[in-house]
Amino acid sequence: MKKIFVLSGLMLVFSLKAQFSVTIHAPADFKEQEGILYTLSGSKDIIVTKEQNKNNSWVFKYPKGYSGMMKVYFPNTNNTVSFISENKNVEIKLETQNNKIKNVIYQDEANNLMNNIQEYSQKKELILPALVQIKEYYKDDADFGKALVKEMGNLSGSNIIDQTKHPFVYYYNTNYNKYLSNNAAKKVSTDEIVDFFDKSNDMLESSSLVRPILVAYLNNAGNSNVGSSVDKLLDRLKVETPRGQTVLSELIDIFDVYEMTELKNKYLTLAKNLKCTITDRLATTLKANANVEIGAVFPNYKFHSPVNTVAKTIADVKADKKIVVFWSSTCSHCETELPQLLAKYNELKAKNIQVIGLSLDSDKDSYTKKIIAFPWINDSELKGWNSSYAETYNVHATPSYFILDANNKIISKPDHVGDVLTYLNVK
Repeated sequence: MKKIFVLSGLMLVFSLKAQFSVTIHAPADFKEQEGILYTLSGSKDIIVTKEQNKNNSWVFKYPKGYSGMMKVYFPNTNNTVSFISENKNVEIKLETQNNKIKNVIYQDEANNLMNNIQEYSQKKELILPALVQIKEYYKDDADFGKALVKEMGNLSGSNIIDQTKHPFVYYYNTNYNKYLSNNAAKKVSTDEIVDFFDKSNDMLESSSLVRPILVAYLNNAGNSNVGSSVDKLLDRLKVETPRGQTVLSELIDIFDVYEMTELKNKYLTLAKNLKCTITDRLATTLKANANVEIGAVFPNYKFHSPVNTVAKTIADVKADKKIVVFWSSTCSHCETELPQLLAKYNELKAKNIQVIGLSLDSDKDSYTKKIIAFPWINDSELKGWNSSYAETYNVHATPSYFILDANNKIISKPDHVGDVLTYLNVK
């Protein structure tokens, strides 16, 4: 018994140690303190841990095995660095300027390989076709002609990846090239994609391939067959399984993004009615949608740096009705729609209707210049799509509108500014 006790103690000690670590080095003038490490589940970033700057470095210890996409987000400077893990130590050096990352130097073998392959693939897809056209104007024996032939030869080849040595690099690039590359030898069938989702290993969820391959699957199915194709996929995967629930969650979000309301509601209802244990990924989707259902109380939000108000939160804003609009200074649709809201702003105020703009900007100058023209309440975390309210309010596109009553209940979710004005009788 004593030997078993000692062995168990040793196992406990080893279990407390990191499986691998992620180390990021930055210049001394990079004014950032906190770093947040994320893993990936489908298209959802999952927070793992937070670390503070120590001697211009951040060291994150990951306690278990993980192969897939990761990222570190620096919230104070709104910088993100993405990389992969193959269950081995990761080391990265950042080059920065004015608190912005200008270059990322991967110092571990897996990320260096992945980065080189990505650069090669981009050149092959974008540059090689142009070189083929330019080649027609130069003779093979000319100096530039020889250089063109050499570069075309380099780009026409393929990268050979040792699957046993770099399993995730192999997995990602093999499946990207098969299902998503513009230069794919043939268009894969819907049956092949169903087989891929059914038989792929656990690296699928952490690969960032789930959503784009699902979109490719829906496109292959054609507009008239989307519902039956989704049913076919979910029947194979079984929605009671973790893989099935991840795919179901992604599909709900996809239908939301593309305003395919009928299909979104169908599969959201399916998810709500599941009697099995719900995965964290699907639970997140269910919660975000529940937050913004018609009749739900709009989740309160504490303003960050609001203008045109002394209110501290959305709930503090007193009005008969409130229009909450999520927008961005770089959004072309916002450029078209918000001036229409501005033109009716005095009429809205006369009806005791307040407008609250929550921006998904990340550039302070761009945001500050834009809100000069908007007399309503404006606020922004200046974190882009990393803003907390993107997930809380299930925002997938800008502009997005919500109309609240005096008690902050959601009474309408208009698709466009014209629908907002019609609903409020100010068109």
